[in-house]
Amino acid sequence: MTAVTPMINYFGYLLDGANWAWSTSGSIPHLLLQHIEYTLVAVLISAAIALPVGLLIGHTNRGAFLAINIGNAGRSLPTFGLLSLMVTLVGIGTLPVLVALVVLAVPPILAATYAGIRSVDRSAVDAAVGMGMRPTQVLFRAEVPMALPLIISGLRSATLQVCATATVAAYVGFGGLGRLLIDGLSFNAYDQVFAGAVLVALLAIAFDLLGAATERAVVSPGIQSRGTRRTRPAPASPPARTAGTSR
Repeated sequence: MTAVTPMINYFGYLLDGANWAWSTSGSIPHLLLQHIEYTLVAVLISAAIALPVGLLIGHTNRGAFLAINIGNAGRSLPTFGLLSLMVTLVGIGTLPVLVALVVLAVPPILAATYAGIRSVDRSAVDAAVGMGMRPTQVLFRAEVPMALPLIISGLRSATLQVCATATVAAYVGFGGLGRLLIDGLSFNAYDQVFAGAVLVALLAIAFDLLGAATERAVVSPGIQSRGTRRTRPAPASPPARTAGTSR
């Protein structure tokens, strides 16, 4: 019968100060920075692709069917399978990792941006047009500010997915927190695997909190309160007076 490993043993690698030494190559701080770099670069490239396309098809409502279906097709691709295919085609390098992560991140940003623009109240858009705004002014002064909560929600979702999936970089010899998972499994060092899993989860939470803070900073308070404002109940109408009723 296999003995149950005490839970405290799983924290051995995580709590060992030697694994946090900056002077040691491949220590946790180095792997953490590499993981953050992969995540941010992939999300920035994805945003540069998906945001303009989402704004365009949301504003014009042209090409939405094709763009959304291409995005959904990209979402259904297995990231590890795509990474293996790209390594086969172009060889080992950062390009296969970034392509796999960008394909993962584009669909949620594209879908959220399109949905955000299309959900803007049409009367507000008509009012902007009535004030003499040109199409680009209507887009960036009326539609984008009101769609920001959904757009940022898409960016947050994409960032979480990329942060969790960037561990695949270790499969092709790169760093990041996936290195702890791959190396730990290879040497049956389960405290190292545990450390990698905990750090990836904490980093994803940190990214999400940063996204929430950014949303609070850039979204107009009036738009933020729309989702939380409660409708006051209508005052009860006085009872109808019946004939012959005295005061």
